[in-house]
Amino acid sequence: MTGLFDHLVGQGRAVALLTASLDQGRLAPAYLFAGPDGVGRRLAALRFLEGVLAGPAGDGAVRRRLQEGNHPDLLWVEPTYQEKGQLVPASKAEELGLARRGAPQLRLEQIREVSRFLARRPVQARGCLVVLEGVEAMAEGAANALLKTLEEPADGLLILIGAAPDRLLTTIRSRCQTVPFTPLTPAQLALVLERCGEPPPSQDPPELLELAAGSPGSLLHCRQVWAALPAGLAERLLALAASADPLEALGLARDLAEALDAEQQLWLLGWWQLALWRRQAPVAHLQRLERLRSQLGAYVQPRLAWEVALLELASWASLGSSRQ
Repeated sequence: MTGLFDHLVGQGRAVALLTASLDQGRLAPAYLFAGPDGVGRRLAALRFLEGVLAGPAGDGAVRRRLQEGNHPDLLWVEPTYQEKGQLVPASKAEELGLARRGAPQLRLEQIREVSRFLARRPVQARGCLVVLEGVEAMAEGAANALLKTLEEPADGLLILIGAAPDRLLTTIRSRCQTVPFTPLTPAQLALVLERCGEPPPSQDPPELLELAAGSPGSLLHCRQVWAALPAGLAERLLALAASADPLEALGLARDLAEALDAEQQLWLLGWWQLALWRRQAPVAHLQRLERLRSQLGAYVQPRLAWEVALLELASWASLGSSRQ
């Protein structure tokens, strides 16, 4: 087993569970890799599948095929966007210049493909292997279809990767062996970044570190989004809490909706909430931004949602100024 999970930092409990399964040759039909994004769940799935296919010692050729996504007995499924009747994986959306107006989903047709794949005869392995990323992003129909697949697992192996297992059907969770993943300590976070050739976390603004919450992957994502923001946009958001200018509020709402896609808007909203909290903003302001988050997540027209929220915050600032 030496070397199989060497690069997985800070996940001793998960490694122990997966190692025991491989050493004892006792595999569950389905696993739920549960924990925050960006802490090693995907790497753990790849290494675990390597152990399933090649034995506890692993195999370099199998590892390369898994990493390149060209093993004939592996189906890797991720949430998708729907564009002109086609499903576009979330990892390809930015590369293809897709306008991401909502959150990606695992869809019914994808789960049906999973069922067909698990039922077919494997080419090299003893059974077909499926990994489902972002399982909390399943629509209701997809979740029900997945439950039926788990009730009739055949001879395949299914790994679910999710950051919010509480959003899954209880019946789905009960049919999976849960493998817990946890946030990394500051020292472990720094170690992972060093191995990736990335700058140390000490160079990041405190809000980015708090948003990352011990996740190297999340911190790298935060850095990417932060660097891509239009100049001055974040500063205008912070200034709005003390501004009573409705024209500035409307202009800011327009710029946010036009310059940022849905994912960037939600990220920036989270940053703004944290920044205001650190500055001891009134609770009502934070609650209003949480309501805005719910509206953006529910596919309300983004510019309208921003306009109403920012105008309301500007009016509160005006009331505060008039009382002084």
